[in-house]
Amino acid sequence: MNIDTDWVRAQFPAFSQPSLQGQAFFENAGGSYTCQPVIDRLTRFYTERKMQPYGTSQASRLGGEEMDEARSRMAAILGVDTDELSFGPSTTQNTYVLAQAFGQMLKPGEAIVVTNQDHEANSGPWRRLAERGIEVREWQINPDTGKLEIEKLEALLDESVRLVCFPHCSNVVGEINPVVEITAVAHAAGAFVCVDGVSYAPHGFADVGHMGPDIYLFSAYKTYGPHQGLMVIRRALGELLPNQGHYFNGDTLYKRFTPAGPDHAQVAACAGMADYVDAFAAHHNTDARGVHDVMREQETHLLQHMLDALRGRNDLRILGPTEAANRAPTVALDLGRAAKPVAQALADHGIMTAGDDFYAVRALEAMGIDPAQGVLRLSFTHYTTRAEIDQALTALDAVL
Repeated sequence: MNIDTDWVRAQFPAFSQPSLQGQAFFENAGGSYTCQPVIDRLTRFYTERKMQPYGTSQASRLGGEEMDEARSRMAAILGVDTDELSFGPSTTQNTYVLAQAFGQMLKPGEAIVVTNQDHEANSGPWRRLAERGIEVREWQINPDTGKLEIEKLEALLDESVRLVCFPHCSNVVGEINPVVEITAVAHAAGAFVCVDGVSYAPHGFADVGHMGPDIYLFSAYKTYGPHQGLMVIRRALGELLPNQGHYFNGDTLYKRFTPAGPDHAQVAACAGMADYVDAFAAHHNTDARGVHDVMREQETHLLQHMLDALRGRNDLRILGPTEAANRAPTVALDLGRAAKPVAQALADHGIMTAGDDFYAVRALEAMGIDPAQGVLRLSFTHYTTRAEIDQALTALDAVL
C-alpha cells in the first residue's frame, strides 16, 4: 500500500513552519516531530484540566479520564492489558526503577544477561546490579557486523540466569533483532526478558502481546508524542517483582513501578499518539496493526535507496546491514574521523542530523570506533520523503 505522504506530513505542524522550510530532518532517532493530536491534547489539559486529576470537579474528573484513555488505548495498540502499561518520566528512569526491583528480588549468585549493542539506558542500570552480587554476563555483538548472534546467547544461558535484556534494534547498528525467537530461547532457559524498543517503536508500534517479552520499553517523544517513557510489564512478572511505588498502591499493577507522581498532562497527551494511529488507519483503509506495515513498507523503500547510494562510497562505513528489509532507517556512518564537524557542515546544506556516540559507547568500541570521534547518524521515519533522502545524499557529496 502506498503511503499518502502529503496527508501524513499535514498531521505534523513542524512541516508547515516557515523557519523549517528547506530543512530536512534526519535526527528522528533522537526524537521525532510531534503530531497535532498530541499537541491538541497537551494544550487542552494545560488550559482546561490543570488540577489534580480523579477528583470531584468536572475538570479534575475529565483530566483523570483522559489519562486513563491514554493508558487503555495505547495498551490496546501494544496488545496487552490496560494495567500492564505504566508511564514514567523517561525510558532511562523506568529502567532504573525496574533494575531496583530486580535487585531486591534476585539473590547473589544469580545472573542476568545484557548486551553491548544497547543504548546505555538498557545496559548501565542492569550492570550496576553487580554491586549487589548479581552476576552480569555480556552477550557480545559480532565486531564486524554489529549483529547479536543467538548462538552466543545460548552459550550464556543456564539455570542461574533470571533475566535477558536486549534491544528490539540498536540505535547505531539498526538491525532488527528477532524478538520472538530470542524471547523463546530465554524463556526456555527459565529467564525473563526485557526488550528496549526505543529505536524500533518510531517505525511502528510492536504487538508486544504477540511477541512475548515480559518487559517492553519505549519513549513517546520518539513516537510523535510528549516526553514520557512507556513501559509494558506483563502481569506474571509485575506481580512477582517487589512494589516500587507507595505501599498503599501496591495492589494496582501500573502503579507498582511508578514511584513518583506521573506527569498528568503528558500522560493524557499520549492518547494523541493513538489518535494519530487511528486517523492514519482510516485514511489508508487499514487497521491499527496494518499501520505498522504501511509505515515499514514506506521506510524500507526509502532506506534501500539510501543504502544503495552509501555502500558504493569508500569514504565511510555503514554500521549494520546494507539490506533494508531487516533494519530500521537509522543509519550510522563511521567516517574514520570526528563526526560532529561533518554534521555541522551538513546543517549548512539544510540537513538536520548529528555526530555523536549516541549513548552507544559499548557498541562503538566493540566495532573498533573511537566514541570520542563518534558516528554520523542519518535517521528518518515514515514522514520523510524521497526528495529529502536525495537532499541528504547530495549534501554528503558536498561535505565528504
